[in-house]
Amino acid sequence: MRKLQNSELNRLSVEDFKNTKKNTFSIVLDNVRSLHNVGAAFRTADAFLAEKVYLCGITGRPPHKDIRKTALGATESVAWEYVEHTTSLLKQLKNEGYLIVCIEQVEGSISLADFAPDGTQKYAFVFGNEVFGVEEEVVAMADSCVEIPQFGTKHSLNISVSVGIICWDFLSKTTLRTSEKLT
Repeated sequence: MRKLQNSELNRLSVEDFKNTKKNTFSIVLDNVRSLHNVGAAFRTADAFLAEKVYLCGITGRPPHKDIRKTALGATESVAWEYVEHTTSLLKQLKNEGYLIVCIEQVEGSISLADFAPDGTQKYAFVFGNEVFGVEEEVVAMADSCVEIPQFGTKHSLNISVSVGIICWDFLSKTTLRTSEKLT
């Protein structure tokens, strides 16, 4: 084995990325305070071809050097929008046919292991503030809440880690499995 060179990775140009069909999910950041987490969410959205990143409330917006540091250019490729109130955004997304899924520890949450997404359905995955999580009024608007199982002494993950886990899980249960069946 040898490590691949960057020129061998077949990376899309920004223009090609913008014209490529996206996966059926968007990422909603609800009052995320860390600009590094925002940048990491953009980078993950790029890696997994998310439709869009929505930045709500106090969530920082590009251009900002701390977002740029972790996004590594993904703010130029990934579609994004700022919406002041997360609840207003979720009403709009519901009207557009999205299922709202908060990533949060709540009564009646679905374990990620049991989450069975439909690859033809549009999803908005909502991630909350690093200290307070997803706002209660936002949780109340959700179609469901998914909890990432954890087994140690800490019962929270960094948002950037959670975004990566959720995006990969969604694709592994929808797009990637579908692709395997076709070959």
